[in-house]
Amino acid sequence: MAQGTKRIMIAGVGGQGILLVSRILSNGLIKAGYDVKSSEVHGMAQRGGSVVTQLSFGEKVYSPIIGAGAVDLLITLEKLEALRYVHFLKKNGTLLMNEREIPSLPILTGAVEYPTDIKEQLAKYPVSLYSIDADKEAEKLGNLRVMNVVLLGAMVKLAGLADLVDWSAVVAEEVKPAYRDVNIKAFSVGTNLV
Repeated sequence: MAQGTKRIMIAGVGGQGILLVSRILSNGLIKAGYDVKSSEVHGMAQRGGSVVTQLSFGEKVYSPIIGAGAVDLLITLEKLEALRYVHFLKKNGTLLMNEREIPSLPILTGAVEYPTDIKEQLAKYPVSLYSIDADKEAEKLGNLRVMNVVLLGAMVKLAGLADLVDWSAVVAEEVKPAYRDVNIKAFSVGTNLV
């Protein structure tokens, strides 16, 4: 990423590990010497609601809050969340979307249907879209829960941040010892997907 303050938004559904991804990313950027500010929004997260973190980094950052049309990179751990938050991306911003579909309560009750044309709707926006199946990659590693770290690896690579720090060491600091190896592998897999 170029000089100046950069803004990243991470969105998904409660329980997908969004806050872990945000912590790993923040820790790595701080170790690389950046000023980092982040904020979290939990919308009924424990009941499958939306969870969003906003993170800004640069030489000096004054606020973590990011308005619509100002995000450089949007990473979504669930497909519909991409459609929900794409308007936050600036023109020519980058969207990294996981292929996972998690029906919300209104969809589960039959009040509305899960959209079948999400990619077509996203194509209307002037952004670069990268769509990966992080869940499939996590399953290959034997632990579906690490799909968030697969996406983190892909995001770090897309953002040009891969060589800033030893990301394996940063991941190791943020996860429980029993899950360190699989998360480090997940991060590496993600960097190779884009």
